[in-house]
Amino acid sequence: VALVDALDRVGARQLVAEVNSPSVDAALKDGYAVISAEVATATAGRPVRLALRGVAAAGDHPSRERLAPGTTVRVLTGAALPDGADAVVAGEFAGVDGHEVVFTHFAEPGRNVLVRGSDVARGAVVVGAGCPLGPGRIGLLAAAGHHGLVVFRRPTVGILATGDEVVAPGEPLPEGKLYASNMAALGAWCRRFHWPTHLRIVRDDPDALLEALQSMVEQADVVLTSGGAWTGDRDLVIRTLERLGWRQVFHRIRMGPGKAVGFGVLAGKPIFVLPGGPPSNWMAFLQIALPGLRKLAGWSRPDLPMAAARLAQTVRGRDPSWTQFITGVVGCHGGDPLFEPLRHLSRLHSMAEANAILALPEGRAQIAAGEWVTVQLLA
Repeated sequence: VALVDALDRVGARQLVAEVNSPSVDAALKDGYAVISAEVATATAGRPVRLALRGVAAAGDHPSRERLAPGTTVRVLTGAALPDGADAVVAGEFAGVDGHEVVFTHFAEPGRNVLVRGSDVARGAVVVGAGCPLGPGRIGLLAAAGHHGLVVFRRPTVGILATGDEVVAPGEPLPEGKLYASNMAALGAWCRRFHWPTHLRIVRDDPDALLEALQSMVEQADVVLTSGGAWTGDRDLVIRTLERLGWRQVFHRIRMGPGKAVGFGVLAGKPIFVLPGGPPSNWMAFLQIALPGLRKLAGWSRPDLPMAAARLAQTVRGRDPSWTQFITGVVGCHGGDPLFEPLRHLSRLHSMAEANAILALPEGRAQIAAGEWVTVQLLA
């Protein structure tokens, strides 16, 4: 893709700088290029005078003439320093007197100089394979001489919401039904990463579900199912996938919420089976499906970003035989980042307000208030 179209894509190759940036030793501010030793003693009481030998601006072709002792050149920000100059005295510490410049301040070697290749050095690695390309990296790649990039293709994600009770947003809501909030949230997460989506709702009917799964596998690179993941009378997803001959890798994990999550492959396509309850659906997606999707999309670090925070309140697990995930908000209080569990909100409000997740690991019953913990960041 063209460089300007690479935003939020993932680079598929390691890229090195093709040029030095800057390509010359350049002035960091308006002033005068000097041989630093000649102005080392300059003060307001004992100024140093040097002969003025021209002006250089950014973009001018660098002069091949070496700066002679006893002379200086006026340089504007970004201008190439003449050979022999090793410092720039800022304009406020110098004044022009006829054909001479009077210096009232010294400048040690390197002062106000942007050294050739200091932003980007030719041959240096600027972006590794699997790096997401944000605006900063796009600018870095431009400075390094790149104008087109090889990136990973964005996966198309099929999202299949199951259940006789599920209604598409915007449709009338009969009594006893509910809107497909899981489908909307999963679709929004995919759109955050610019992954195209196909969304569909299917009733609890074996033949309808079989047809829907076959269709989704044909349309998408990866399929997420929502609901019907357990072993009840109307939990049909695993049974239907078995009818279709999928290769099941796992079903059920010692985690809560989200333990009914499953994963397998059908017709060469990854299938993530997510539970239907909103907290379970959300957590199974974040912990299992999202890292898989990001890996498929080329990310070298597909897991959620992590950060350290102090725990505001003691948290206790329901069952130490599994890992429990606790939603919360990270904010700064008294200088330290603080993780505050969201305990008193409804399950949907907790999902909406949370910006971080804490894992209470298997085998541990609680984590005490005040302890430093590592949390996953959602924002």
